[in-house]
Amino acid sequence: MEQLKTDEQFQQFIASEEPVVVKFVTDWCPDCKRMDMFLPTVFEEVKDVNMKEIDKDEFPEIAEKYDVMGIPSLLVFKKGEKQAHLHSANAKTPDQVIEFLSSSVK
Repeated sequence: MEQLKTDEQFQQFIASEEPVVVKFVTDWCPDCKRMDMFLPTVFEEVKDVNMKEIDKDEFPEIAEKYDVMGIPSLLVFKKGEKQAHLHSANAKTPDQVIEFLSSSVK
């Protein structure tokens, strides 16, 4: 998955006219690695999801601005506005992620 490396890339991505998903992660997060393992299954079920990830530790000001307390967290943006947020506690299974994306991105 493509990683957003600058604040400018993040801002350009979330400004999309269509819903986009930002996955907040860190390199030390075991739940993030587990989510990476089941995301292909999620994408088979929920097609055409434009998702990129950003390291919460590298951009703490962005994480704080959007109330990202736990990782992994999935945030849906459209036209620069946060539309939905799947907190880490509810992002542990493929079914939870599929349900969130199905209702938030379409």
